[in-house]
Amino acid sequence: MSELQTYVINLDRSKDRLDAITHQLDGLGLPFMRIPAVDGKQASPEQKACIDEHTYQRKHGKPSLPGELGCYLSHVKAIQTFLYSDAPFALILEDDAIFGEGFVDAVHELMRHPQKWDMVKLSGVHSGTPVSVFNLNAKYGLAVMFSKCTCSSAYLINRTAALAYSEKLLPMTLPYDHEFDLGWKYQIKVMAVSPFPVIHNEAVATTIVPGSVPNLKFRGRKRWPTHLYRLRTELSRLSYAVLQYWLSK
Repeated sequence: MSELQTYVINLDRSKDRLDAITHQLDGLGLPFMRIPAVDGKQASPEQKACIDEHTYQRKHGKPSLPGELGCYLSHVKAIQTFLYSDAPFALILEDDAIFGEGFVDAVHELMRHPQKWDMVKLSGVHSGTPVSVFNLNAKYGLAVMFSKCTCSSAYLINRTAALAYSEKLLPMTLPYDHEFDLGWKYQIKVMAVSPFPVIHNEAVATTIVPGSVPNLKFRGRKRWPTHLYRLRTELSRLSYAVLQYWLSK
């Protein structure tokens, strides 16, 4: 896959995760470039300035965490690295991704049909209510997502998506996995592989949200702007999905 550049986002202190995903990717025959993740706990003043905290709290209903900023900026870094390359496609992975059977075949089929997508989610925490519009092979389909689907453990992008992200991802106003699939905002074709060929490793502790952090969600009237934002977002998502489904048929 000479047209594909693979990136693995990994914190310097998470060598065990790097070893685990290296073993998987070596077995799949996928060479990769490590992207040293931004450690939100040690973010510089310039990095901290990349978040619009007021808008973040209005949209997400709670204060941001250092790990969320680090995750967000790490993905921005991976996308910028891709744009400096000559490759037409990038596979961006977090180091806790676990690859299912047929993962490489699914990626290969996606690259054979580049006109059908700009960004494809390969993993998800929620189902995203996928509706298939194209069969990649006997096991996987390319689908439109009709509902929210968080998780950014694995996704495929082309240069159109990367350019759109580079122009609009900053400042940060949401966690990365809530932001990057807003296809109507970035004016790109956002799709998903169904079923997901990659899962998020639940056996390892998250480096984004420490387990000791108390519930920081706003309550009462202070949360109303968040409810309004989410209602508008899901209505936009539904309208976008209907359009993408119609255009894909």
